[in-house]
Amino acid sequence: MGPTSYGDSPYQSFSSYAGNPYFIDLDELALEGLLLPEEYQGIQWGEDPERVDYGLLYQERFPVLRTAVGRLLAEKRPDYESFCQEQAQWLPDYALFMALKNSHGGASWEQWPDGERLREPAALEKARKELAPELDFWQGVQYLFFRQWHALKRYANRKGIAIIGDLPIYVANDSVDVWASPEQFQLDENRRPTEVSGCPPDGFAPDGQLWGNHLFDWEGMKKDGYRWWIRRIAHQFQLYDTLRIDHFRGFDEYYAIPAGDETARNGRWRPGPGVEFFQTMEKALGARDIIAEDLGFLTDTVRQLLRETGYPGMKVLEFAFDSRDTGSDYLPHCYSPHCVVYAGTHDNDTIQGWIASAPEKDVEYAKEYLRLTEAEGWHWGMMRSAWASAANLAVMQFQDLLGLGSEARMNIPSTTGENWKWRTLPGSYSKALAKRLHHETRVYQRLAPRPVQPQPEER
Repeated sequence: MGPTSYGDSPYQSFSSYAGNPYFIDLDELALEGLLLPEEYQGIQWGEDPERVDYGLLYQERFPVLRTAVGRLLAEKRPDYESFCQEQAQWLPDYALFMALKNSHGGASWEQWPDGERLREPAALEKARKELAPELDFWQGVQYLFFRQWHALKRYANRKGIAIIGDLPIYVANDSVDVWASPEQFQLDENRRPTEVSGCPPDGFAPDGQLWGNHLFDWEGMKKDGYRWWIRRIAHQFQLYDTLRIDHFRGFDEYYAIPAGDETARNGRWRPGPGVEFFQTMEKALGARDIIAEDLGFLTDTVRQLLRETGYPGMKVLEFAFDSRDTGSDYLPHCYSPHCVVYAGTHDNDTIQGWIASAPEKDVEYAKEYLRLTEAEGWHWGMMRSAWASAANLAVMQFQDLLGLGSEARMNIPSTTGENWKWRTLPGSYSKALAKRLHHETRVYQRLAPRPVQPQPEER
């Protein structure tokens, strides 16, 4: 849900706390009297309604939001002031970060003048005075986002629907998280990284994956009881009911690649914080509903960490039939109830896309094992197998419910430019689809209501 940066990936966000301005509903603002219909209804947001045009969003949406925030500030709403006070832990830094970024033409904070880059008090105070209207704007945008998000979440919770959020283990380099808290990361005296994040070479990526994120200073974090992390996770549970923690194995060991390398080949594993981190978090926040993203090559120590935390791990059906992985734990007959099964995640092709593009022997194995037939529909057969499994929770992508192909894939890892763009059209979720989904989930006894404790009424 965070504001996205270059590449439009939710894993590269300007902030771990802020909400994405693109999600603010302009019609709702009009109902509040903050916009007039003619101020936004004629704007062209792109030529293809099934593909997000991020360039146009960036150009067109912020002028509209500036109009809305201007009226909001003129109203002097008491709840706006209360919101700013309640979010004072992160909101002022975020607003200043975005204001400075805009004043420097969108450049990364690592390219700002040293006074601002290094957060020298005199430089920051000067910026706060000169950019005061911009600070008001960015704070106002966050007020609008959270006001709408919490209303939506309360509505969902009242319907018995819980919301699962996804927390990337790393933050973006060009983020207020790193700029405002550089001591939490492995940076040198000039605030430049010596090593960066990624994954080692494997059968899927011969050169590994060079993510490039700044690495955490786990030893330093341990000294103050992981306060930075605890605040980050506590905030996520104001947004979601359940949290999937990405790249769980990074808490056992993390892959460190020399800064400046062009591939991940020369990286090495370093020890993470281990179970003590999760014990400290639970002591501070209480027991929370967490899913561990434990995909990829797992060592015995990662499996031990998963057992010690008690979190359910993930199973991905598309991985189960990959001939490069023999003896796969992703085959449904291997599941224990204490796991979450996905047909595929946002990083996988859709089921129909996978059937059409995966190696023929892998597809044939899936058809034989899962008893897939074209008459039933390849996607319905694979989803049925997930629902029929012992996994306590089964998660399906909308694209798979709609039976879409590779054109609807959400993300191809390690690529930029064409990801995170798919969106559904009004009317896609028909009564016939709802009836079939209800039937399938009823057959496999997945209709039991899950009680959701609504949040207190937020201002």
